Amino acid sequence: MYDLKFTTAGDFLKSQETKRIGFACKYMHPDQTQKKKVLEELQRPLTERSTTITWLNRQTRDVAEERMWDIMEHNGAAALRLIEYVGGLPDALRMVRLGSNQLPAYTQHDWSYYWSKPDVRQRAEKLYARVGEAARRLDVRLSMHPGQFTVLASDNPDIVNRSIEEFEYHADIIRWMGYGKDWQDFKCNVHISGRQGPAGIKAVLPRLSPEARNCITIENDENAWGLEASLELEKDVALVVDIHHHWVNSGGEYISPTDDRIKRVRDSWRGVRPAMHYSVSREDLLVDHSTTTKPDYQVLLEAGYKKAKMRAHSNMCWNKGVNDWALSFWDDFDIMVEAKHKNLASEQLYQHYLMANDPFTGMPKAA
Repeated sequence: MYDLKFTTAGDFLKSQETKRIGFACKYMHPDQTQKKKVLEELQRPLTERSTTITWLNRQTRDVAEERMWDIMEHNGAAALRLIEYVGGLPDALRMVRLGSNQLPAYTQHDWSYYWSKPDVRQRAEKLYARVGEAARRLDVRLSMHPGQFTVLASDNPDIVNRSIEEFEYHADIIRWMGYGKDWQDFKCNVHISGRQGPAGIKAVLPRLSPEARNCITIENDENAWGLEASLELEKDVALVVDIHHHWVNSGGEYISPTDDRIKRVRDSWRGVRPAMHYSVSREDLLVDHSTTTKPDYQVLLEAGYKKAKMRAHSNMCWNKGVNDWALSFWDDFDIMVEAKHKNLASEQLYQHYLMANDPFTGMPKAA
């Protein structure tokens, strides 16, 4: 295991365009050996809450509305605390993805009326304006990622309509935070998904609000719509390359940062620094595998490992060989770590970098 203590000399990043490593949605306390209830108490102030439509539907309207208000207040404050935490990290770690459950039932037709009430809307706008102001003040790069049921390329028109509503819900929060004004001043990422593929995405784009259109990014997945499919959209949207998805989808290619396909992904951002996604197969799946050698996909297949299990995300950035591969992209891409242990994993990847490179120059350490 890596030592997660930081070297403060990473300030060399301030003298160049800041390169960032981030994590998604949830803060995890550094000491995960504590009892579950203790960890919940420590993590709760930075963690969004949610509820279910089933629960809301069982309540009186007054009780349900009170719960939605309370969740909005908590989640707005939690997002602010999360950004303040990230803003206190080294410059290279000032990137985080906000969760999608900020405002419960926002797009559910039985409850969406609530979010149009003037007092509720004004409070939500004020809360998230504070979040955006804090992110800009602390130089934290933000993003969001609508969930798996946002299928913009579905062949079912009803699903497409609901997916647009869900994406525009994210765009509302992005707008309140003060983003969406310029091309890719905020990243809101979805997979292609859906049987219509890239053509379906192209058909939907004119239906999006200007803010949503400025923020949308499309990511390659590990199944039907890989990197080649996403590149069909390179003139339409900014593309996010997920290198683990590509490893699975391609049957084990460790694509090079100098590959022409990666250049095309980079160019799709039109001068804005791109972001990519990184993870590795689970530790418990490859428990006997070397921590320094990159896994060989074909060897693992022949050994009986299933694709579905190899695509699942690890807890930590446990494989140093794969970490080196991911970091070979860092000159040109910010890296969103999608490991399950969140900030602990992103800090681990950064520590791996510092162990191999001079913290003042960013150059590899002499052997």
